Amino acid sequence: QVQLVESGGGLVQAGGSLRLSCAASGLTFGSYAMGWFRQVPGKGREFVTAISRGGDSTRYADSVKGRFTISRDNAKNTVYLQMINLKPEDTAVYYCAARIRNLRIGVSEYHIWGQGTQVTVSS
Repeated sequence: QVQLVESGGGLVQAGGSLRLSCAASGLTFGSYAMGWFRQVPGKGREFVTAISRGGDSTRYADSVKGRFTISRDNAKNTVYLQMINLKPEDTAVYYCAARIRNLRIGVSEYHIWGQGTQVTVSS
C-alpha cells in the first residue's frame, strides 16, 4: 500500500540543526510533488515547504526561508528537510505529504500523508 514514513525528528537546542527524511513506498515517486507541513497542538496544519516532481522547483513559507531546505532523491524514493538555525517556534509535529503531479502549497491539496515526526527546539 501507499506509505510515507518520516524519520529524523528529535530534541535540539535553539540554533541547532536537524535533517528529516520521508521514505515513500507503494507509489511512483517521481510522479508526485512532495511537501512538508507542521502542526502544533490546538492549531491547524501549516505549510512549510514543497518540491516539484523533478526537484527543479521549490516553495517555502516565509517563516523558514533561508533556514530550511527541501530536497529529494527520486532514485531512493525519499524527500528530505534540512533545518538549520532552529528556533523554539519551529517546535511541532512535522508531516510529509504527497500529491500527484504539480507542486502546491495548500494542505487540502495533498492526499497522501505520513504519520509525522516530532521536532522540539528548546530555548
